Amino acid sequence: MPLVTTAIMTFIILILIGIVVGVLFNRRGRSWIGRQVADATGAGDVTYALVGIAGSFMGYHIGVILELLPTYLWYLTAVIGAVLTIWLWRGRS
Repeated sequence: MPLVTTAIMTFIILILIGIVVGVLFNRRGRSWIGRQVADATGAGDVTYALVGIAGSFMGYHIGVILELLPTYLWYLTAVIGAVLTIWLWRGRS
């Protein structure tokens, strides 16, 4: 596959991973009252999706640094990066 096509697909997959992890973390990771407070303050699905996207890109690049790119472990590093970034962003360190 040409390099440009692979790069575009990687970019799209990383964005989708970040969105899915962010929305799932927002919808399933908090109690009902926490969702009500977050919706009142504006920290909703879009914010969590954006933080998830940032985390998936960080996880992907950590996978590149660790030379996991030829295998498909970068999917796992992207998911771990998104989850860890959202978890730390919420203040649970």
